[in-house]
Amino acid sequence: MTALANENARTLRKSLTPQEVKLWVKLRELKPLGFHFRRQAPIGRYIVDFVSFRSQLIIEADGGQHGMPEGDRSDQVRDAFLQSQGFSVLRFWNSDIDANLAGVMESILGALNQSPPAG
Repeated sequence: MTALANENARTLRKSLTPQEVKLWVKLRELKPLGFHFRRQAPIGRYIVDFVSFRSQLIIEADGGQHGMPEGDRSDQVRDAFLQSQGFSVLRFWNSDIDANLAGVMESILGALNQSPPAG
């Protein structure tokens, strides 16, 4: 199962959406600050858009399907699992990434600079 998840992640890394590409370029710029992200990384049975394992932060770029009732329910189950594994999850609409990338990055930096939760 792990081999399949890794293969799926590898495939997804080769077909990022335009918004994921924009976000990936900006996230890579954080590396000199000590924040390293991986893209399309498997965690459990899910593949997350971006993750900083050191910061325990997952970032998701959401298209319109996430606003539909079924997509929203699926995201809630997924986020609950990821949070149970110790991760924080930030979600951004593709339209926000397109229209306000600086604001999105400000939110991400704010989350990265928060001290990790106790316990």
